[in-house]
Amino acid sequence: MTHSVLLAEDDRPIRTALERALTLEGYRVTAVADGIQALAAAHRERPDVILLDVMMPGIDGLQVCQVLRAEQDRTPILMLTARVETADRIAGLDAGADDYVVKPFEIEEVFARLRALLRRTAEPPARAADGTGPGEGYDARAAESGVVEAADLRIDGPSRRAWRGERELELTRTEFELLELLARNAGIVLDHSTIYDRIWGYDFGPGSKNLAVYVGYLRRKVDVPGSRPLIHTVRGVGYVLRED
Repeated sequence: MTHSVLLAEDDRPIRTALERALTLEGYRVTAVADGIQALAAAHRERPDVILLDVMMPGIDGLQVCQVLRAEQDRTPILMLTARVETADRIAGLDAGADDYVVKPFEIEEVFARLRALLRRTAEPPARAADGTGPGEGYDARAAESGVVEAADLRIDGPSRRAWRGERELELTRTEFELLELLARNAGIVLDHSTIYDRIWGYDFGPGSKNLAVYVGYLRRKVDVPGSRPLIHTVRGVGYVLRED
């Protein structure tokens, strides 16, 4: 199946190189040079995935992302950013992006992240850490309805909504899937490789800070001040959702 990609990048050499590489990889590519064109193309083309540069003239990538999400457009968005600070990457996630790649990047990493985003739009929610069965704290009857409960979390897979107690959580696609994975395996420590494989479909290696950024931002939304922390770091191993 040929997937369509909307590529928005104002740097002409980068845009041309990416368009050529994506086309050779088998994607159907629409390439534009700014945010205004990106919004118009997103409305016109309805692409399968969007590759969006952050820094563009006029309307930048963050604003494009915010507009699409405000319109309830859930097309997967991969951000391209030259900003390496965690706060800048978090801004992209907060705008509604699903993932990001920091420039300069290897084209194979872009391909891997695009494949992961497209796969996640087609697959049902992840089950246990090994992909074969439920983890501790897993409610089989609730899973049949797509609902997962752990501690005071309630996660509705079909509607992609989550609550902690009575408070609904505003989550991006990646944050939702990460929280759901942890909740389905409540009490089980998931190592970095397992999480990368289940969420991104690709292990970006021990030097990557991608997972730490997502976990940190998810904690800001789930473990708010005054509540009992649920997401815990097991140093040197990974993460676990449990009520201590």
